[in-house]
Amino acid sequence: MTTLPKPAMRPARPEFSSGPCAKRPGWTPENLSNAVLGRSHRSKLGKARLKEAIDRTREVLEVPDDFLIGIVAGSDTGAVEMALWSMLGPKPVQLLAFESFGKDWVTDVTKQLKIEAEVLSADYGQLPDLTKVRKDADLVFTWNGTTSGVRVPNADFIAADREGIVICDATSAAFAQKLDWAKLDVVTFSWQKALGGEGAHGVLILGPRAVARLESYTPAWPMPKLFRMTKASKDGGNKVSLDIFEGATINTPSMLCVEDAIDALKWGAKIGGLAEMQRRADANLAALDAWVAKTGWVEFLAADPASRSNTSVCLKVVDTRVTALPADAQADFAKKLASVLEKEGVALDVGGYRDAPPGLRIWCGATVETSDVEALTPWLDWAFATVAAELAAA
Repeated sequence: MTTLPKPAMRPARPEFSSGPCAKRPGWTPENLSNAVLGRSHRSKLGKARLKEAIDRTREVLEVPDDFLIGIVAGSDTGAVEMALWSMLGPKPVQLLAFESFGKDWVTDVTKQLKIEAEVLSADYGQLPDLTKVRKDADLVFTWNGTTSGVRVPNADFIAADREGIVICDATSAAFAQKLDWAKLDVVTFSWQKALGGEGAHGVLILGPRAVARLESYTPAWPMPKLFRMTKASKDGGNKVSLDIFEGATINTPSMLCVEDAIDALKWGAKIGGLAEMQRRADANLAALDAWVAKTGWVEFLAADPASRSNTSVCLKVVDTRVTALPADAQADFAKKLASVLEKEGVALDVGGYRDAPPGLRIWCGATVETSDVEALTPWLDWAFATVAAELAAA
């Protein structure tokens, strides 16, 4: 039997999934009534809606004017892989791997493209040694580890006079953490993270140095159609296909998803833009931080507050009754925690990522209300007490 009564207050919105994430406050399906349906996405109206999504992204995310923004296939993964396949090869390559998706990019580069790259790795909850990042090499890294709850605190480890290009997977950092555009040449994200949008689409942002790489380098490997961003120019060289970054997508996009992204971007601008979206995410993390500080059975997976994510917040169970269990039993305990919370309808999809250490992962991006995070914490205590009691009775 649990020793705690069920809390009286429930989160108004129990969606704490780390992707797709909670819709923006006040969202309803009626917000999509202007979607261009039953029409070609290449029609004048369809292109206009795609261009609006691009323009609003530039405004809210504060993307520099000389960067290109495109909507591409395959979510954030597609956007990252377009950059990897198209740009890597002419220089040495370094990769930072401190969570699942960073490790995926290692596989892409070393196993698929067969490039001999230097991998700077770290266990879940930690960052690699950033002092080893070289200015003469291309760099691939995730700004925020969605599956580890760890982020880089800033881009100071990237040289201002770098010779290589920097490819940054920012899918769970964009709109919540301050990206240093002067240090980044390729930035990717997906709508279903900090915007609470729908899946399937990625956003690919290219700086001038990335464009120069595309136009000066032709990879040795075959290039799938979805990855092709250049076309032959009259002088025999390559030129970036600018129409991709003006609303003429390579693939057929879902105009419902496009409309949903526009709605989220309108909301972001209305509440105060990037600064307010970052503040909301910080407030959500602070609410969890205050609870963790007074709670004995749980800790952040990311030990260093400077590198702790304010979006994909990962928690680990440290109670000795659980840590004394075999690894598979610890994983089972964490799954039961998430199951109990979902059964009560107070926290949906908060289990840790399948490859990460057992625990909980609570999305704290800007579309989540701080009041819901605060209402959740007593339920986390209740769920732990409930599952711990079952463990003791077994």
